[in-house]
Amino acid sequence: ASDGPGEASVALLKMQNITKVFPGVLANDHVSLDLEPGEIHALVGENGAGKTTLMKILYGLYRPDEGRISINDQPVEIHGPRDAIAKGIGMVHQHFMLVPVFSVLDNVLLGHERESSGGEVERPSSPVTRVLERLYLDKRRQREAISALMERNHLEVDLDRPVGKLPVGVQQRVEILKILYRGAQVLVFDEPTAVLSPQEVDGLFRTFRELAAQGKGIVFISHKLDEVLAIADRITVIRRGRVVETLPREGATKAGIAELMVGKPVLLKVDNPPAQVGEPVLSVENATLRDERGRHALSGVTFEVRAGEVVGVAGVEGNGQSELVEMVASRVRLESGSIRLRGQEITSWDIRRRREAGIAHIPEDRQRQGLLLPFTLADNLVLGRHHRRPFTGRLDFRNMRAVREFAARAIREYDVRTPGEMTPAYALSGGNQQKVIVAREMAGEPFLLLASQPTRGVDIGATEFIYRQIISAKTAGKAVLLVSADLDEVLALSDRILVMFDGRIVQEMSRESATRERIGYFMTGEGDRVTA
Repeated sequence: ASDGPGEASVALLKMQNITKVFPGVLANDHVSLDLEPGEIHALVGENGAGKTTLMKILYGLYRPDEGRISINDQPVEIHGPRDAIAKGIGMVHQHFMLVPVFSVLDNVLLGHERESSGGEVERPSSPVTRVLERLYLDKRRQREAISALMERNHLEVDLDRPVGKLPVGVQQRVEILKILYRGAQVLVFDEPTAVLSPQEVDGLFRTFRELAAQGKGIVFISHKLDEVLAIADRITVIRRGRVVETLPREGATKAGIAELMVGKPVLLKVDNPPAQVGEPVLSVENATLRDERGRHALSGVTFEVRAGEVVGVAGVEGNGQSELVEMVASRVRLESGSIRLRGQEITSWDIRRRREAGIAHIPEDRQRQGLLLPFTLADNLVLGRHHRRPFTGRLDFRNMRAVREFAARAIREYDVRTPGEMTPAYALSGGNQQKVIVAREMAGEPFLLLASQPTRGVDIGATEFIYRQIISAKTAGKAVLLVSADLDEVLALSDRILVMFDGRIVQEMSRESATRERIGYFMTGEGDRVTA
């Protein structure tokens, strides 16, 4: 957005010379970023480059060691998220901050119940009035205000429905409504498209453009450079804590941005040769599984993965993909059906027995399922094989020399940004935590690799490396089951694609017949709109 001729531009946001130091790490090194009214500004960089730290400073979660922040050219100090919200800054996190059992309306109003639709606190004139207001909230006025926000910004959602029953893409709309209702003028989105179907991404970007047309400013953090080029007005690249360059979208290229991020040319396409298919490695037949609430998470699922192929599973999150992987990776109580590994029934086997039989698993939740966060990287990199040689020596004593040597080698090979192998896992950025898990799982000799969201939150350089490892496993004759919300990833790596909706496999496609649009319709239960 630009001002008229001769008018001086007033930046909506300025972050000037922001510096943040953690023990042993210079996270932000005199970083400057500005945002104009009506602008969509993309922030890109490798894992650990400092993007998230910068936005946490803006949102009041961290205090900068140096530098200053200005809103509408007025210097401000931000002491916490509540302070940021009061100054017109809102943030939509990658992992939503919603209460599943509350309705949409209650989630939007939570913590803001006694404020007017304009975002200014009403001040009752007496204690009695305040008590009455607490007992009886003006839901009609608030509902009307939220409904107007929905209509204006293309954020249609049922205000009375519990959030936990909404698809992921609709839950994201609720998060956006929350910050708009609080009067945000600066909106920060952290990896907002990671769990969306193509149609939902289109809807989100339509909302972005509407918000920008209203004069709001958007900071958009993403590793998906195609989306950055499709929506951003300007792009700021951060590498190792410093701004490398801020450039306009016009003339910018995916390859050029990737090179600025990594510091060297990056190949953006992986060579994926045709599959040389062998015998079935994984066979699942008529698997039916109920979740903890007694609902069917999987219903009559049947498929197989053969040696030398990558089978991709696409679907909007929450439609059974997580349960599908968990069913293969660990022991769960099936209502019916069977699981076979290389012809052998494994339905009753525990996790260790499955791993020792040749199943490797990159879980979708790296912090809860993939790592022991207080443990060192060395400990985490040998998990699952810590009880075997060379990591356990004579008399079952631990061979720390072998553990540390293995860990140091894996850290080098996978470019994990860390001071050393004895660093605790919690001290790493999310993307570097993901690299640790991938390094550990790839280091074994599995027959079957379960890769669930293997590059989520991972920068383009590491993504390219992980892609090569998956293709290398395939060409070495391993079977790979890939589950990803990133359709470009599924299309790039898969030989066959299974689409899941509502706990069922609703479509199987070859790589040649699959398109983003076709997959997207089946993902959202609208497969009847697809013509042959």
